[in-house]
Amino acid sequence: MVSTLGVAVVGFGWMGRVHTQAYARVPHHYPRLGLRPELVAVAEEVPGRAEEAAAQFGFASATRDWREVAADPRVGAVSITAPNFLHREIGVAMAEAGKHIWIEKPVGLSAEDARAVADAVAKAGRQGTVGFNYRNAPAVETARDLIASGEIGTVTHVRIRLFSDYAAHPDGALTWRYERERGGSGVLGDLASHGADLARFLLGDIASLTADTAIFLPERARPTGATAGHTRATGGALGPVENEDYVNCLLRFASGARGVLEACRVSVGEQNNYGFEVHGTRGAVFWDFRRMGELGVSRGTAYQDQPVSTVYVGPGDGEFGAFQPGAANAMGYDDLKVVEAYRFLRSITEHTPYGATLTDAVHSATVLDAMTRSVENGTWVNLA
Repeated sequence: MVSTLGVAVVGFGWMGRVHTQAYARVPHHYPRLGLRPELVAVAEEVPGRAEEAAAQFGFASATRDWREVAADPRVGAVSITAPNFLHREIGVAMAEAGKHIWIEKPVGLSAEDARAVADAVAKAGRQGTVGFNYRNAPAVETARDLIASGEIGTVTHVRIRLFSDYAAHPDGALTWRYERERGGSGVLGDLASHGADLARFLLGDIASLTADTAIFLPERARPTGATAGHTRATGGALGPVENEDYVNCLLRFASGARGVLEACRVSVGEQNNYGFEVHGTRGAVFWDFRRMGELGVSRGTAYQDQPVSTVYVGPGDGEFGAFQPGAANAMGYDDLKVVEAYRFLRSITEHTPYGATLTDAVHSATVLDAMTRSVENGTWVNLA
């Protein structure tokens, strides 16, 4: 028997659209889930945008005020895809209203914000899923299994990279993303949050770190109207970019492994160059998001001149089988969000967390806060 769950989306920029499409696709990829999401409400403060979303995707109602969603008895679960500075207020309010929440990273502006949302969800006895989508890639889950099984020996060091050009154009508008008060951190929250989550997902807890950041484009034009995504603006008054374009960080893991995490939002020539290389005493594993279904794997007993093989994930690896029938058939970014939606809904159905949780968000945010302290003080910061 299939039951329905009323869901709402708060904030309808690009990510709100991605969440909405994921809800719509879940029944097709996971027909035996036993829970079918029903698009009940969409909230977006930009005039007309919520109504457009309702008309296109079939939400039963549209509003500019997210508080109406919190008060709506039809809504059992909420996607929170609003700007970072609203995450804490909306997340806590939705939990207190008895809603399960699927919230985008970095869950506020600090670890304190993420912890407040996590505590509210736990107190309400609700489920909370966080948008760390890259860990949902079947190849990433396979890499984790290889590492945990000892296939590459004891991990010695890792490099995690997240390079993109989405903010590289000098005409990129000075939106909330570049302001401390509303965006918090810059590339730390946008990309390094994923890196911190991947580091812990693959190798366990981070014990200490030291970091450096830089702003390479110090001024941008203020937009003259509503924005979505990474809008360009020309002719507006220039204002200062208040948060970092770039970060590099040295990591020491509790296991004794060492790591490098590097992220940049203004890397000309780089489009979503996200990935990792994990080295162990007997081998290594490599992953590139742009070739999401492939793993480079080196294992054996040769040590020197040991070759690297390309392994294609297939059915039986993570959630690959829900999307494709055989290895080397491609999955895409939006598929990772469908996996995320499925695990969110499964968590609700089974009253057990699946996938990335608010606890994971707190851990990631704690690492980001430590990076900020390290930059301010010029020192190593202990997380233990």
